[in-house]
Amino acid sequence: MGHRVTIFSGRINKARTGPAAFIKMKFMANLTLVYGLRLLPEGEVTAIQDATLELANGHQAHVTMHLIEGSREEIEAQLKRSLDAFFDFYPEI
Repeated sequence: MGHRVTIFSGRINKARTGPAAFIKMKFMANLTLVYGLRLLPEGEVTAIQDATLELANGHQAHVTMHLIEGSREEIEAQLKRSLDAFFDFYPEI
């Protein structure tokens, strides 16, 4: 019997995904990827909140947290697909 794979992502902040965000990304020489990982028993997580980042310009940004459940192989495969899809949002980099 295969394991169930569950993918959860929180809200999307539309203010960060507008045309200005894409223009700014185009001119960046180096980027910073913010991420976090934690393994827990399946079904242990009951709530997930966005992480808040403090930026050098004094503003805040929010990182949507994601949850993937399944076997090690299923989690690794989904994580790889998610990372590939993330960079597909920014084809200019």
